[in-house]
Amino acid sequence: MKVGIIQHKSKSTVLENRISLAEKIGDATRLGADLVVLQELHDQLYFCQTESQTHFDLAEPIPGPSTDYYGQIAKENKIVLVVSLFEKRTAGLYHNTAVVLESDGTVAGTYRKMHIPDDPGYYEKYYFTPGDKGFEPIQTTVGKLGVMVCWDQWYPEAARIMALKGAEILIYPTAIGWDSSDTEEEKLRQLDSWVNVQKGHAIANSIPLVAVNRVGMEQDESGQTTGIDFWGNSFIVGSQGENLLLLDHQNEEVQVQEIDLEHSEEVRRIWPFFRDRRIDGYQSILKRYDD
Repeated sequence: MKVGIIQHKSKSTVLENRISLAEKIGDATRLGADLVVLQELHDQLYFCQTESQTHFDLAEPIPGPSTDYYGQIAKENKIVLVVSLFEKRTAGLYHNTAVVLESDGTVAGTYRKMHIPDDPGYYEKYYFTPGDKGFEPIQTTVGKLGVMVCWDQWYPEAARIMALKGAEILIYPTAIGWDSSDTEEEKLRQLDSWVNVQKGHAIANSIPLVAVNRVGMEQDESGQTTGIDFWGNSFIVGSQGENLLLLDHQNEEVQVQEIDLEHSEEVRRIWPFFRDRRIDGYQSILKRYDD
């Protein structure tokens, strides 16, 4: 599988972002990609820095304008495409949703973000209802994709379930960055934690992993904070956590990486984690906290 990742600096309008991303998707295709992954909520600036009812106007149904637009791009480029959008399910019910588009432009499947943060600068609980579709891999012509979104990437349970259900690769469209008050040491700790926890998912499940983050400084329109400096560092690792591709922290980039999905079989033979799981002893994982 040849995976293209697009690290994008979001523009101020949906139209600008769509035009820019269409060009970048074309670039990835010319580099040989048969699967292309975009970052979280790529058509807008990250609106969750503030709570505003007007931002609900950004939401749209599935199928809808985004799936029509990017579906046509997937079809024209003959690729499988992972996109991210603000889904309007009905009035007052919205999700942060990833959509996988097949190479013929049709919707192969959707994933609704399960873990929803609510932190300064990331007021997602105001906008998004937690997903109700579970952790279900999406079958495509290039493989079975375990697609999740951003905050999901910190939870080993989510990655494990995707792997147990046959996902051949884990994919995380992402929007994460630094606060201006963070020291340089704290920034490095956060970035290292982000990379290392995901490498752990790849290693523990013996499957490759793709994380695509946005890049660039985005202001807080309310003025309550100085905004978020999205740290980029999009990356791909193999089924033993080995580095295959790493982008930088501040530039837009389009890169393609070939991944050997069959290597997971080889790794699972020497590290048979699934064989040795003690499923009879994991009852506590279903509790919020085991007192």
